[in-house]
Amino acid sequence: MSDISIRLIAPSGYPYDPAAMTRGVVRLREAGCAVDGLDVIQRTEQRFAGTDAERAADINALATMETLPDIALVTRGGYGASRLLPHLRYDALRERLADASTLLVGHSDFTALQLALYAKSGLCTFSGPLLADLGAESCSEFTWQHFWGTLTSPASTAAWSDTATNEIDVQGPLWGGNLAVLCSLLGTPYFPQIDGGILFVEDVGEPPFRIERWLYQLHLSGVLGRQRALVLGDFSHCQPGARDNGYDLAAAFAQIRAVAGIPVVAGMPHGHGMEQLTLPFGAPARLRVAGGRAQLDFAGYPHLDRPAPASAVENP
Repeated sequence: MSDISIRLIAPSGYPYDPAAMTRGVVRLREAGCAVDGLDVIQRTEQRFAGTDAERAADINALATMETLPDIALVTRGGYGASRLLPHLRYDALRERLADASTLLVGHSDFTALQLALYAKSGLCTFSGPLLADLGAESCSEFTWQHFWGTLTSPASTAAWSDTATNEIDVQGPLWGGNLAVLCSLLGTPYFPQIDGGILFVEDVGEPPFRIERWLYQLHLSGVLGRQRALVLGDFSHCQPGARDNGYDLAAAFAQIRAVAGIPVVAGMPHGHGMEQLTLPFGAPARLRVAGGRAQLDFAGYPHLDRPAPASAVENP
């Protein structure tokens, strides 16, 4: 049995699919984890999982809790995390969590909190599955295994096919997340200044021209030029519209490759698809591409010093 404790946090949207939340909690408990903070999946305030004060308190509580959880797991994405950034106790969070083993995990809108916590506190968080993903009707075994494999190991790796990139071998801090959220914080105090990094991006439900526009924003602002590589994750349901005249994601990515001045690697299984990696934001990483294969290795991030729970991805 696992003795891993998980506390749920809800910094963004309300859980419009309560059944997924229930399945996620059941799966985690069947794997032997202790799950608390279930009150956050009952909160609703307009489109949010509670008021701004309540949602900020989910994060700030980690600075004052007598006993910290092993994992603080985000329930779902949506929108709302950006509203919390001025209300977080960054100094207190850094003081409490810098040497602690509490791992903050989520993706999508959680990107805003990851950027801010790294910029203001230097905290390493994890881009990984939400409770909603772990509670999907068909939860991916790949997602489950990489989630626990990363969180319970001092080093991890990911590999995928990439046939459109020349051979590369670069190293730097791994960072990124949802493309729209990332660009929304450019020019703010909550956007970290990272040079020589490996930047990964993903998005969902956006037309290709908008994807290109956001990537151009990173390019024209100088962010892309300061990185060692750009890694493209899943861009789910990002289809051209009736007026796009054949302009699709392939065209958008080809244009970025032509202007970025750095390697652009595609196909990483991370984002809003069924298969998701768990990636430590800010950890040292190495990206190699050769023979049509890409491999991303990362280490030196906080992790749990105990075995991973058994698989529990079957429907409860």
